[in-house]
Amino acid sequence: MQTGADKTKEPGLPTLVRLCLFYAAIYLSSGVSLPYIGTYLRSRGMTGGEIGLILAVPLLLKPFTGPVLAVWADGFTLRRTPMVVLLVGAGLGYAGLLIAPNLWWFIPAWFVGQTLLSTVSPLIDVITLRRARTESFNYGIPRGTGSSAFIAANLAMGAILTFAAPTIIAIWIAAACFIGATAAALLVPPERVHAEGAKPDRSERWKGLSELLRNRTFVLAVVTAGLIQGAHAFYYGFSAILWRKQGISEPMIGVLWGVGVAAEVGFMWFLEPLRRRWGPERFLILGASAAVIRWSLYAFEPPLWALFPLQMLHAMTFAASFLASLRLIEKLAPPAAASPAQAINSALSSGFTLGIATLASGPLFDALGAKGYLATAFMALLGLGGAILLSRRSRHQIV
Repeated sequence: MQTGADKTKEPGLPTLVRLCLFYAAIYLSSGVSLPYIGTYLRSRGMTGGEIGLILAVPLLLKPFTGPVLAVWADGFTLRRTPMVVLLVGAGLGYAGLLIAPNLWWFIPAWFVGQTLLSTVSPLIDVITLRRARTESFNYGIPRGTGSSAFIAANLAMGAILTFAAPTIIAIWIAAACFIGATAAALLVPPERVHAEGAKPDRSERWKGLSELLRNRTFVLAVVTAGLIQGAHAFYYGFSAILWRKQGISEPMIGVLWGVGVAAEVGFMWFLEPLRRRWGPERFLILGASAAVIRWSLYAFEPPLWALFPLQMLHAMTFAASFLASLRLIEKLAPPAAASPAQAINSALSSGFTLGIATLASGPLFDALGAKGYLATAFMALLGLGGAILLSRRSRHQIV
């Protein structure tokens, strides 16, 4: 049977190249927002608790906004159309950070930008996972290319901040979203949302979503991945601030982030055969175990030389668990519910659990400084327990 992708002729660049370029475009934004938004908000007078609140709101609401936006996106003919709309909206939201006068304006500006941008990732992952399978390429190549762009963006911003005011952070993030919207229109393959061209009505799309949530193995998989990924919250929000307090320069902070993401890229590009041999369940266990070690050690403010090998554990704490969750969700969800399934996974793994941890991270930072990492080490420990349980259950339920 032909798929919607099979029926659509795509002249020009090969699919793999187009997807690599698109991932690179969208990660130009997160490559600056993730490591440096705390720096920008701090420069605008926000406290640790206020920064935690601003960053947490879109994450806490993502279990609701993520599935709703995914079901909305499935109402279009082509998968790339809602991506264009979402990226334009995200750019406008982030631009609001430049004119926000106080906390209560920063919250909605960041909410709009972050919510819309984060919805693009599960939508493009659906296309990339399917094309990787049908066209026989490694999903990790385009995703790793995006991470390479993340490295380039955060290294560039680290250098720029040595002579420019933190305002440049918000300008870059907004501009990168508009670049991403253009890339979505020009580069994303014109794949149909529904293979036969017939759109199920909205009630049918919501029915598929509810059926997913009644699948206990599916729920266990997304909760486990959520705990492991959510354990990155303190690091995402406050690592740059803590390292600066240790006397580490802005360019070196960019290098440290770059080392972590470079390890992630190498993992995605070269270890796909290992994932296939081990299976996603073992990869979740690997990621959770590395997270317990990494965040426990960060609580004791290791010196610069020790931070380099610890940053390389990002390959396991993020990449291993991320790839494992994508593959598990793809196996557990029926094709018609692919977008909502990945949106639910994203809503928990980079949404609700990350949001709760981020909300707690602000007060933890204000009260405990680096010792706040211990709380996220405990989250990773819970994730390890879930990964072990999932591995045992999946021997009988996942073929």
